[in-house]
Amino acid sequence: MRSLLRVLIVLPLMFLPIATEALGKCTCRNRDGSRYEQGAIACLNVDGRKYLARCEMALNVPNWKKVQDGCPLAQSPAVQGIPTAL
Repeated sequence: MRSLLRVLIVLPLMFLPIATEALGKCTCRNRDGSRYEQGAIACLNVDGRKYLARCEMALNVPNWKKVQDGCPLAQSPAVQGIPTAL
């Protein structure tokens, strides 16, 4: 009886590291299927509206939280008024 009790206590503890590792790997998905780690910021395009959002957890579910309207555009140095070296 004692050996059965030991097995019932030890067996779940053996799988604890696997379960905690799986919990830390939650990611958010963009509409195009790309995955983002928690804390990552991405430009989302939803129903024709673009905005920056951060991947966060809410009630144990990964989701996007809006950071700001619109997405910044990358510009070349010449467009920004900075001369380019030749």
